[in-house]
Amino acid sequence: MPYPIIDSHCHLDFPKFNRDREETIFRAREAGVVGMINSGISLKGNCMSLELAEKHEDIHVTLGLSPDIGREGNDKEINAILSQIEANAGKAVGIGEAGLDFQDCKTKEEREKQTASFKKIIELAKDLDKPLVVHARMAEAEVLKLVRDIDTVIYHCYSGSVETMREIVDMGYYISLATLVCFSEHHQVLAAEVPLENLLLETDSPFLSSRKGRNEPAFIVDSIPVVAQLKDMEPSEIAKSATANASRAFNI
Repeated sequence: MPYPIIDSHCHLDFPKFNRDREETIFRAREAGVVGMINSGISLKGNCMSLELAEKHEDIHVTLGLSPDIGREGNDKEINAILSQIEANAGKAVGIGEAGLDFQDCKTKEEREKQTASFKKIIELAKDLDKPLVVHARMAEAEVLKLVRDIDTVIYHCYSGSVETMREIVDMGYYISLATLVCFSEHHQVLAAEVPLENLLLETDSPFLSSRKGRNEPAFIVDSIPVVAQLKDMEPSEIAKSATANASRAFNI
């Protein structure tokens, strides 16, 4: 019997789904997925994510600006995305993903440019009163300093320390754990420690598959028994709680 679950972060707009996008969505439903939060990260990706959400009642969109574009994009590209987000915010359940990725930022200038772009997204989320989905890699604490004025923040695919995670949940923010939890010891430690009321589950499809090859929203079900065992709870309780949290976080 599948447990109703929301995949709180996926990228069905990515080219990896071009050959079987509709079948992928159908497989997710068959597996018990009752909602998918599709996160745009570019002008084209945001546009396609909006189309997916318009076509499917169980797909919800967040509109974002990837840290890569924040680091490498020119002002024209970044401003075009910011305008697009503002114009379509009414159709979105959140802003993001956006954030800081210090794994790829090699110079101080790159970090400063990425941070400046992220600050613009933060201001947008604040002005629009929308949840903010953050990408934070090797920059979890730096992101937390910047987002403190936002009511609802979702740390997508959290991979930072337990200590920083405690600070994040103390702010009432959400920790979203990807299907990495199925095989990563560090993510299993995080899953055991995160308070149930702050936990979301995601696939980050097409990445981080719990099975061989491409990830997809249906595979979110692999995380549920793993997290349940770590927390010494029933799988149905984990699914129910993560789904309720996602519904609350994104107001869906």
